Amino acid sequence: MSQKPIAVTDAFHVAPQITADDIRAAAADGFTLIVNNRPDGEGLGQPASDELEKAARAAGLAYAYLPVDSGGITPHHTGGLESAIDDAADGKTLAFCKSGLRSVLVWSYAEARFGKPVAQIIEEAGQAGFDISGHEPALTMLFDAHKAPRTDPPI
Repeated sequence: MSQKPIAVTDAFHVAPQITADDIRAAAADGFTLIVNNRPDGEGLGQPASDELEKAARAAGLAYAYLPVDSGGITPHHTGGLESAIDDAADGKTLAFCKSGLRSVLVWSYAEARFGKPVAQIIEEAGQAGFDISGHEPALTMLFDAHKAPRTDPPI
């Protein structure tokens, strides 16, 4: 790969923008899922999502396109990440965006939403080189909502 993925956990890694060649290398390194958090057309020379998805499928990898734009991270992103991970074969996930930060944030919000302690999320992100401490209030809100009993009827 042009740049070594950054491990946030043993199973979840992030990277800045990747290419089709990087996807082939990721497959050789044991990744089973590629998550694209970068909107198409965000930067000059950026490969289109459909091109990267074709490369992922050709390499035998699952692929999810969950672009985070100026609207921020939504339940679509966190639920989409969780579903993609659940649907992919056992193995490692490589998520990417321009720098890796948006991918870390989607992961962190998903983890809080599904019950991982906020202090642990912030620590794991920090050990990977991402200071997300400014997101602690939102992460705490998601974590607390996870613990609250549901009042809506099941679907």
